[in-house]
Amino acid sequence: MSLFIASINSGSNGNCYYVGNREEAVLIDVGISCREVEKRMTRLGLSLQTVKAIFISHEHSDHIKGLEVFSRKHQIPVYITEKTLANSSLNLSQVEVNSFDAYTPIEIGNLSVLGFPKLHDAADPYSFTVTGNKVQIGVFTDIGSSCEHVIENFRSCDAVFLEANYDEHMLETGSYPYYLKQRIQGNSGHLSNKQALDLFIEHRSESLSHVLLSHLSKDNNSPELVYDLFSKHAGSCKIAVASRYEESAVYHVVKGMRFEKTVREFKTIVTNDQMTLF
Repeated sequence: MSLFIASINSGSNGNCYYVGNREEAVLIDVGISCREVEKRMTRLGLSLQTVKAIFISHEHSDHIKGLEVFSRKHQIPVYITEKTLANSSLNLSQVEVNSFDAYTPIEIGNLSVLGFPKLHDAADPYSFTVTGNKVQIGVFTDIGSSCEHVIENFRSCDAVFLEANYDEHMLETGSYPYYLKQRIQGNSGHLSNKQALDLFIEHRSESLSHVLLSHLSKDNNSPELVYDLFSKHAGSCKIAVASRYEESAVYHVVKGMRFEKTVREFKTIVTNDQMTLF
């Protein structure tokens, strides 16, 4: 009754999130280079052989720029909507490409991936939940506001990657041009720290044990600021900030158990392309 999660990278310079069990895993987006994904997964002890599918949230470059090379090199199927593919510059002719529909689960071994619509300035943007071993993980980034789809799926998650893109004061007083500030703050932009915190406080489930604050702005946010903001309300929930420069730790998410009772330091070894956790 557990899954493992990690942020491979998170930010406007590239996004990639890992969710898996001991035998199989999926990646949500590949927005950094193939080489960096390989290096970071290896450092974490995560076998590339366990990655059975890649799901793409939308066509912005920070979510797809490493996809062609990575999927082709490792021959990993890609799940992407027709509209997203049509509005990208991707050439995926050498890999298996599958479309998906809202609220139609895709079974990847013992994992079930569910896509649902969100508000963002892209052709056909989606967020995802990944369920396995009775544990549900949500990837909630690039969201303009917490629509009913986001709220309902957030409520059932045991761990989440949650966008906290900007501090409102830092954005308003910063150097970004007016049109860009309006885009970021708009209903099709990004979640502020306050919006993310409201979602967390008002709609978290009793079983929510991990929040990885994600997609922080380099110029309009601070890891320390947003960590302190959430920590005041965290209780037994583990709060971490996903970096735009390096991979996170691997977190072990166990259904129905609070953070302090379930998370442990562990080492990983890769033998015969299998991940062993102990």
